[in-house]
Amino acid sequence: MQSLEQQLDYPFGDTLPAIGTTLEVAPGVRWLRMPLPFQLDHINLWLLRDRLDGVAGWTIVDCGIANDTTRTAWEQLFANGLDGLPVLRVIVTHMHPDHIGLAHWLTERWGARLWISASEYNTARLASSSITGFGGDDTARFMASHGLVDPASQQKIKARTNYYANLVPQVPTRFRRLLDGDRLVIDGRDWVCHVGHGHAPEHMSLHCEALGTLISGDMVLPRISTNVSVHETEPESNPLRLYLDSLLRMKALPADATVLPSHGRPFIGLHTRIDQLLAHHEERLADVMTACAEAPQCAADLLMILFRRALDLHQTTFAMGESVAHLHLLWLDGRLTRRLDADGVFRFARA
Repeated sequence: MQSLEQQLDYPFGDTLPAIGTTLEVAPGVRWLRMPLPFQLDHINLWLLRDRLDGVAGWTIVDCGIANDTTRTAWEQLFANGLDGLPVLRVIVTHMHPDHIGLAHWLTERWGARLWISASEYNTARLASSSITGFGGDDTARFMASHGLVDPASQQKIKARTNYYANLVPQVPTRFRRLLDGDRLVIDGRDWVCHVGHGHAPEHMSLHCEALGTLISGDMVLPRISTNVSVHETEPESNPLRLYLDSLLRMKALPADATVLPSHGRPFIGLHTRIDQLLAHHEERLADVMTACAEAPQCAADLLMILFRRALDLHQTTFAMGESVAHLHLLWLDGRLTRRLDADGVFRFARA
């Protein structure tokens, strides 16, 4: 990973904004970070200087999870980092809790509108109101059908019945829809929406040609590969194919854009990083093909092949979804066959 990082340019070096403060990364664009209670311990958020309906203020891009720590950091920023101006709108790239968690609180706090794609909004509303989102019996059964059958993991997954709602207790009741190709005029500059699939249903990245800046959300991250998972609600989906196709479309954006990712540091080298991510997944797909040629494999069998390290339960659930995604791409491409064995587990073999 270090050698891959050396192929990217980090214009701000190791400088990071302290919690509750900002760092300007382009004219009218400020970077802030909020803590996360996971191994991935932060999310990058963005403030864009704006003018809406003749009123000067700020647009927020992404929100952080809904907890007191994040609210406190936002209040500190409101007191010291907005130059006395209001928040005019809240843009959310996608529905994952670290991005939309505090959207309801922020929009209520400022009387601002949420801007988000319709698929992300409706998925968030459904998950927030469900006691089984990202856990519970349905998730446990899905994981078992792909080989995660040990009793301890099954019990923990079944017990995690309100995971999403704990991090996203409310979603705004109204929103402004974002579509691929939309041009948002923010402080007199166009920001163009670029849709991405696979990581989330209808993820929106934002590119400003005038500033040479891309808010990439989770579609392109500098140090880690974005999670791409099959979930129990769409059990035959092919999200990895959708994600790889989305990355290829993003190569139409300028190679020298300053990329503002949701995790990690801002960097220059968009095309280089896309090529790295494409190569990473091709290597993993080749590993899966090799394993399935030797003997039929379920997703759980492939965890150590794909991730090559010990995983806790939180990491295992994400890893399982990604393992299934790699198997599904090869299965739906016709390179693997799938069968449901007598033990209720799907196994894949070379076609």
